[in-house]
Amino acid sequence: MSKKVTELVSEMTLPIVEELNLELVEVEFKKEGPNWFLRVFIDSDRGVDLEDCGQVSERLSEKLDELDPIDQAYFLEVSSPGAERPLKNEKDIMKAIGKAVHVTTYEPVDGEKMFEGTLTSFDGEQLEISVKIKTRTKTFTIPYKKVAKARLAVIL
Repeated sequence: MSKKVTELVSEMTLPIVEELNLELVEVEFKKEGPNWFLRVFIDSDRGVDLEDCGQVSERLSEKLDELDPIDQAYFLEVSSPGAERPLKNEKDIMKAIGKAVHVTTYEPVDGEKMFEGTLTSFDGEQLEISVKIKTRTKTFTIPYKKVAKARLAVIL
């Protein structure tokens, strides 16, 4: 197969979610135990509900049956990415300004590789994260190219 399953399914899903005014967050294709799972995560500014997931699942299922791009048997799951949604690109990070985030880096920044706090700014080149350390707050400036993973965080 020349294209990865996740890329093919992303291409098939995009027109469906766009028509429903939703956003495609991520597509995963994973083997867990003896079973394969095709997981499609969708979202929108208003959030997503069971009806949204059902509509995407139904339409995508029809396309998958029609084109049959996956060799093995699998379970299709369509859901919200949840409270700790991954931030996959610059647009996602821009939308997360002012929110709690969890960021890991490829290499240390100020001696740290993991940051959890409030994303205070992002200019396309650098993120600023305000991290509470006991009773004080420290702001870290992280080059975007050093970000390995970023997601929204639930901080208690």
